[in-house]
Amino acid sequence: MDGADTSVDGEDVRRVVTLAIDALREAPPQAWEAKAGTLDWTCWETLEHLADDLFTYAARFGLAKPPMSTVLPFRTSSDRSGGPANVIFVERASGPEGLLTVLEACGGLLASVLRTAPSTTVAYHVFGPSDPEGFAAMGVVETLVHTHDITQGLGLEWSPPRELCERVLKKLFPHVAVEGDAWEMLLWATGRIALPDRQRLTEWRWYGAQGG
Repeated sequence: MDGADTSVDGEDVRRVVTLAIDALREAPPQAWEAKAGTLDWTCWETLEHLADDLFTYAARFGLAKPPMSTVLPFRTSSDRSGGPANVIFVERASGPEGLLTVLEACGGLLASVLRTAPSTTVAYHVFGPSDPEGFAAMGVVETLVHTHDITQGLGLEWSPPRELCERVLKKLFPHVAVEGDAWEMLLWATGRIALPDRQRLTEWRWYGAQGG
């Protein structure tokens, strides 16, 4: 992609959330209590966590001057010991369709807020403060990788656009040389898989401030 556009924006968030929803709709309702890939969470919990990520990313840019040293003071809770601590939970009676509706809403909220936020705005993240483009890339990575976790548990296929994987790798993982399949490289960089020449990572991070 040398010389190509490597930017990431809110429309990329909207696009990847739509692709994820299309893939996840194929799962039978009873499958959502399965463990999500290598995580200790169920597929349902992992999708709630993803929606929560997108919502809390969006909330930062609802402020003219986001805090630079901490996240917003939402009260978080967990449905069970060992489950994700979230702001966002989905009414169980709404079933998988309700779960996917909340994901779409949170993804759309992030996409909309990033479209209107001044490019100079910087908000806090534990991996480094970043601008709207950085948070767009984070939202894309969260969606790509957690959809992988969930489809592993649901027994579904998930093969996202390679050009999008490459763009977020270049934005958030400047320490990772993109060689071969960009989707496999992203899964390796986020500790999901081993590659023939690379052991699986037990610790990993991205760098939101790079290029921001």
